[in-house]
Amino acid sequence: QVQLVESGGGLVQPGGSLRLACAASGFTFNRYGITWHRHAPGKERELVASSTYTGGSTNYVDSVKGRFTISRDNAKNTVYLQMNSLKPEDTAVYYCNAVWWTNNYWGQGTQVTVSS
Repeated sequence: QVQLVESGGGLVQPGGSLRLACAASGFTFNRYGITWHRHAPGKERELVASSTYTGGSTNYVDSVKGRFTISRDNAKNTVYLQMNSLKPEDTAVYYCNAVWWTNNYWGQGTQVTVSS
């Protein structure tokens, strides 16, 4: 059974940090490109960060560059999103997504709330 399970979300004050994790199972993880998306109330879903299947190339939306870092551990079938210097506008549900050819899998999401 294919699963992507996000964890690590929560409530954090502005300027704080969180590390999200996405644990994969049921498919050959190291073949898949991985992206993190977020969806805030009243806004469209946004691609935040992406990683190639090796982790050798990463990309970020401009609003998180220099603050967020995507990484992956293929031995653990897990991808991470380190989020530093968090801002209230980072508040959203964060989802991981795995894609390889026509295979496209999503996790259930984890809530991140940045508020004082």
